Amino acid sequence: MNTPVPTYTQTRSFATIALIELWERFGYYGMQALIVYFMVQRLGFEDSRANLVWSAFSALVYVSPAIGGWIGDKVLGTKRCMLLGALILAIGYGLLAVPSENTWQIFSALGVIVVGNGLFKPNTANLVRKIYEGDDSKIDSAFTIYYMSVNVGSTVSMLATPWVKDYVNAQYGSGLGWHMAFAVCSVGLVVGLFTVLSMRQTLNAVGSRPDELPLDVGKLAMVLGGGLVAIVGATVILQYQSVARAFVYVAGFVVLGIFAHLIRGSAAGERAGLTAALILMLQTVFFFIFYQQMSTSLSLFALRNVNGDFSLFGAHLWTWAPAQFQALNPIWIMLLSPVLAWAYAKAGSKGKDLSLAGKFALGFSIVAIGFFIYGIAGQFAVGGKTSAWVMIAGYGFYSLGELLVGGLGLAVMARYVPARMGGFMMGAYFVAVGISQYLGGVVANFASVPKDVVDPELTLPIYTNLFTKLGFGAVLCTLIALAALPMMRRLTATYQANG
Repeated sequence: MNTPVPTYTQTRSFATIALIELWERFGYYGMQALIVYFMVQRLGFEDSRANLVWSAFSALVYVSPAIGGWIGDKVLGTKRCMLLGALILAIGYGLLAVPSENTWQIFSALGVIVVGNGLFKPNTANLVRKIYEGDDSKIDSAFTIYYMSVNVGSTVSMLATPWVKDYVNAQYGSGLGWHMAFAVCSVGLVVGLFTVLSMRQTLNAVGSRPDELPLDVGKLAMVLGGGLVAIVGATVILQYQSVARAFVYVAGFVVLGIFAHLIRGSAAGERAGLTAALILMLQTVFFFIFYQQMSTSLSLFALRNVNGDFSLFGAHLWTWAPAQFQALNPIWIMLLSPVLAWAYAKAGSKGKDLSLAGKFALGFSIVAIGFFIYGIAGQFAVGGKTSAWVMIAGYGFYSLGELLVGGLGLAVMARYVPARMGGFMMGAYFVAVGISQYLGGVVANFASVPKDVVDPELTLPIYTNLFTKLGFGAVLCTLIALAALPMMRRLTATYQANG
């Protein structure tokens, strides 16, 4: 007698992916909250080196999915790559937890994280696309909720890891707190793995062709061997800035070349969709230059020029460590995501949904407001330290803009790219984001503070000047996005007519 295989709803399948992504983001953002501070305060790096090392790492984290997506589609399977990536990430954060100030050892641990992310990130996103394939309004809504769910993990970790670091350092000294905080990130990935393994049946109906076949041990061995080579390469790239710069720029030319090749060789409908995806992807690149400021210039601004005390009408409410201010981003994302998801679904049901290109233009204008708020932070400063409430307001606009641009970047690929190119083009999207992450570090270095400048009165104008310029940059991006709207409407109509 055959036992029937249970079927699961889209919602339950989506919940499984969202949960493991939540724990993966717990690990990544817990590490992000501290790593630039770790390089500046513990390793003694100049601001400029810390910004570029972190940005090169961020670039690699986003470039690596270009290969990971293909491995998931063609070699091991999307579900297997998701699990393997999570395991490798847990090992990477565990290696960061080993006490050391040797840059080669630390950069090697970061290299392991790059490889783990390369396998994990594109395949989880591709599974979400497969769950809701063919329903544009649900895809937008799903990716927005997906974006919200991962911010639950990042909020908790960004608040927790700085506290763990400070507490352990105060109790035991010797800088052990940094490494205990990184260990917490590793534990998060282990919890995530056990969670998704217990719910794996909900994903029976989704995946790529290799997921339906028995595991090929030989192919697994080749993937792991290639991963070791990639770890070595990533370590070298992080150690030598000139190598990192060359790598990122070459990756950019390769992605553009591949896009041009695919567009030229596609039928009219596919060509229109790919062209629309390219235009929106280029806008996403500009957005992530702004986004990268959170972990670079804004992070160091919080360290040197923000009063961590939250007070209201003279009453002290609470105090945050500088690293915890980054948690404002996911907190705002969680508050705003359900509202936007509801608005998208409601507008979609009435046939009045704002186009992706329109959402991008609106997002850039809101990001501009956020950076102008940071730019006037000096007006609320006492002794070179601005109010913590300025950070709350700035992050509010910054995060809403992120939802309208960064949060829908994956939806661009899901909506405009043919299914047969899904995994690869998800990878191409992440390569583009990686390039912008590195460029964001280059931009952040315009506010790089020399080691001998420690007076907040002197560092404050360095940061506010950069933030004001970024505000005007976001205004320019808004105007470009608005100018592209007529072309996007034509391309979308052609794509849909031939779809």
